[in-house]
Amino acid sequence: MSLDTIQQDRSQASATGVPADQISTGADLEELEARFRPIFARIHETARERDRERRLPRTEIDELRRAGFGALRVPKVFGGAGASITQLTGLLTELSAADPNVNQALRGHLAFVEDRLWQHRDTDQSRWFHRFVAGDLVGNAWTEVGDVRVGEVQTRVTRQSDGDYLASGRKYYTTGSIFADWIDLYAQRAEDGVPVIAAVSTHQDGVVIENDWNGFGQRTTGSGTTILQDARVAPEEITVFAERFPYQTAFYQLSHLASQAGIARGAVDELVELVRQRVRVYSHGSSARWHEDPLVLQQVGIADAEAFAARTTAERVGETLQQLYLAHCRGDGAREREFVDAGELDASRGQSVNTKLSLDVATRIFNALGASAASEDLGLDRHWRNARTVSSHNPVIFKERVIGDWLVNGTPLPYAWAIGRERDEQGARA
Repeated sequence: MSLDTIQQDRSQASATGVPADQISTGADLEELEARFRPIFARIHETARERDRERRLPRTEIDELRRAGFGALRVPKVFGGAGASITQLTGLLTELSAADPNVNQALRGHLAFVEDRLWQHRDTDQSRWFHRFVAGDLVGNAWTEVGDVRVGEVQTRVTRQSDGDYLASGRKYYTTGSIFADWIDLYAQRAEDGVPVIAAVSTHQDGVVIENDWNGFGQRTTGSGTTILQDARVAPEEITVFAERFPYQTAFYQLSHLASQAGIARGAVDELVELVRQRVRVYSHGSSARWHEDPLVLQQVGIADAEAFAARTTAERVGETLQQLYLAHCRGDGAREREFVDAGELDASRGQSVNTKLSLDVATRIFNALGASAASEDLGLDRHWRNARTVSSHNPVIFKERVIGDWLVNGTPLPYAWAIGRERDEQGARA
């Protein structure tokens, strides 16, 4: 189908929804698994070493990019795979079993793709779809640290006489931007104070990205500082933040759920091999052979069941968000509103569940192996460090409170939130 035909279909469909062939309803999963599982295996081979050395997965991400991983959700008519969110979740879980840091590094890109899919119902996004298919990746630059109060943003985009904008500011936790061609930048438009999203090309002198993330987990996600100094942005690459896809918080959390599920599965896979190989036993154990000890096997079984539950939870959330996406594309406003709430609620529930499951698995593996499992050569501690870190980004204590408040009091769910210093209001300490 020609680009002219696609654009004509778009103009005719704006009132009723997206043309059927421009909706990502699902791909040939067996083909996707055959394409990406060998890459996942190669990523796993170097994961332990890269974690130990804090070496960024540039080669690994580039291989995924060239294989079309960044275009999984792009509709087939534009050259993408047309995968559903549920299918994407399964693949992200498998990728995270190999190395959850790579999934985390691509989180901002996948969310930006999802927003382009959402916007496509009302505004043609084919130029972005073609960029994704060509291999362009998008990083994330939203959070500011330091003397910034909740709800405020210091980064500005300022309109110039030629119509372009210049972006200036400093961001931290800019996950994935060090690997990316574009930055998904949250800023304030100087001319009217409106919060906006600016797609900023990283291929210019005004963008400096530093690998200064020093977390004890997720060491190789590239989640450091991005500095923008008069970085040029075309006006068509700026959108109003309020128009962002409404399930963005749930979608970002879905990436974490897949990471947690993958961490659990990766830990179980290593546990199984180590139990099979172990020959030393305890005099007060339950068997003369470690791999036949019923208590050891019980620990393996529980860990496997928890990993299964974590993946099932993540995929359930993915299916809810897929139904929301489909309702929007088809112009079904009632179902769209229904699934906006369901998506946020399911993602919050999933966070509560998968946080506990992933951390339990990452601890349980040591119960089934003994002190030798603490060897740095094995690197088993990375599973717990990664699980603990990914589970700390969006504090689960607040999400669990949100669930209870919604159930008991009918309090609306938060679809976007911010972090910063306390507000100076009603006597609160600034």
